[in-house]
Amino acid sequence: MADLVIRRGTLVDGTGAPAVDGVDVALEDGRITEVGRDLTVRGRREIDADGLLVTPGFVDVHTHYDGQATWDPLLTPSAWHGVTTTVMGNCGVGFAPAKPEERQWLIELMEAVEDIPGSALAEGIAWEWTDFDEYLDALGRRRWTMDVGTHVPHSPVRAFVMGERCMRGDPTAEDLAEMCRIVQDGVRAGALGFSTSRTMLHRTKDGEPVPGTFAGSEELRALGRAVAAGGSGVFEVASDMGIGGAFGDDIDWMAALSIETGVTVTYALIQNDREPDAWRDVLARSAAVSEAGGRVVAQIAGRPAGILMGLETSLHPFKAHPTYTKIADLPLEARVAEMRKPEVKAAILGENTRWRSGFNYDVAHGFHKMYPLGGRPDYEPSPENCIAEIAAREGRDPYELTYELLLERDGHALIFFPLADFSQRTLDPTWERLHDENTVLSLADGGAHCRLICDASTPTFMLTHWVRDRTRGPRLTLEHAIHRQTAHTAGVYGLGDRGVVAPGMRADLNVIDFDRLSIDEPRMVYDLPANGPRLLQRAEGYVATVCGGEVTWEHGESTGALPGRLIRGRRGRG
Repeated sequence: MADLVIRRGTLVDGTGAPAVDGVDVALEDGRITEVGRDLTVRGRREIDADGLLVTPGFVDVHTHYDGQATWDPLLTPSAWHGVTTTVMGNCGVGFAPAKPEERQWLIELMEAVEDIPGSALAEGIAWEWTDFDEYLDALGRRRWTMDVGTHVPHSPVRAFVMGERCMRGDPTAEDLAEMCRIVQDGVRAGALGFSTSRTMLHRTKDGEPVPGTFAGSEELRALGRAVAAGGSGVFEVASDMGIGGAFGDDIDWMAALSIETGVTVTYALIQNDREPDAWRDVLARSAAVSEAGGRVVAQIAGRPAGILMGLETSLHPFKAHPTYTKIADLPLEARVAEMRKPEVKAAILGENTRWRSGFNYDVAHGFHKMYPLGGRPDYEPSPENCIAEIAAREGRDPYELTYELLLERDGHALIFFPLADFSQRTLDPTWERLHDENTVLSLADGGAHCRLICDASTPTFMLTHWVRDRTRGPRLTLEHAIHRQTAHTAGVYGLGDRGVVAPGMRADLNVIDFDRLSIDEPRMVYDLPANGPRLLQRAEGYVATVCGGEVTWEHGESTGALPGRLIRGRRGRG
């Protein structure tokens, strides 16, 4: 008798093969044992999936649950969106290795880079480690609703070895040898690879580039060799590729590293407004690496990196207006009451922002990129729905219109501001990238950007928008959308035992009511340790999520089962 049998589902197996109706899937001891029509095996529990999709569990390779994984067994919000395997330790930031005197600095670094409340991290993390392998052991003692893997992050390694010198300059030969030892030992102990940051967007709370941002190619290639010496893995780079700047030639050392060691290098690739077609050139250079025997893969997002502006979030156009700053620390209800007073409204609208340049200036004045999000979020809004166009049609001042929009729903309303990947006001370039073999679906950032971005629902968006609902361009096939976030993502990280529904594979599955599948409106909650805030976005339509053969979620509610384990190292199929 099987532990669980899912009956009569429409199977989308993760390989990209055509969906098949009326398929049974039997699970036992955490593995898939049989797949086929009219299986005779009985299950201790059975799920009738007639009219429902049965897919592999989703493999999300870019999250930041490094701290949350030490206190939260559910790992929401990703768990609500069918994710059964997650990879954290991205972007070169994390919490191991860590000397006791470095802990607070690492918390502040994570808060600055990934917008995770420092107070929540300080209260929530129970530090049980110094070395990286001790961190893995601490994770290994925990259980979750999904499996968890991690990178060895560059910033903690540099700080552990170089101390205050980590912020600038090159390591000595002795420093570099010790850093390589930590990385090699970490990969040998089970890390899935190494991560670093090569973007000017990632800064400390003092505004300095994070450790390793300007590391030389000698250091980076040495650390990549350490990954290979530890058993191989992925070298992940949070990059400025596609947006110019100081790192435009990084593809050269990436190529050399991958060709020399066989390590897969993966870097973040986005479309930017200044050079909306630059990503094509970068992607072409990635393809050339593959032709030369290496593997350099671009991480791409499934939807625009969406800043959510609101009175509860970190940014909105009036944040730096002098009158607003006087009331900014009031509780939301009191702040809304003040902002509704005619004299306060007139004062705020009559002032200029203190933001004079750069990104924040765009936040204050970029109404052509601001869209009311509404109760049913639209992440590919039409140009005529931006605030600038609405104001022009209605003969209104865009600042006043935005002010009133922020006050809707008693101050809980949100405005969508696509930061990247929406330069031409269409997701057609994303569609193109999603069909390129040198890309991997990534950048959902679950667990991070708690007060500004809420993209962990991307796995659900891939099915609702891209497969079913899109009207402004071509859609994805269901089979392709599932493949790109199951077998494909798992394959990039060497997790060959999951991502496909086939006998011998890990029993990670989703049972989905495709017709009912939907994404809720994001909302701010205060459920992190120390009452820390985070934006959350739930989904409807997941009938069941199965991890390791156990049903972990039913109709959006936790069953209490915690079969998820720490993934240690790469693994073959079956």
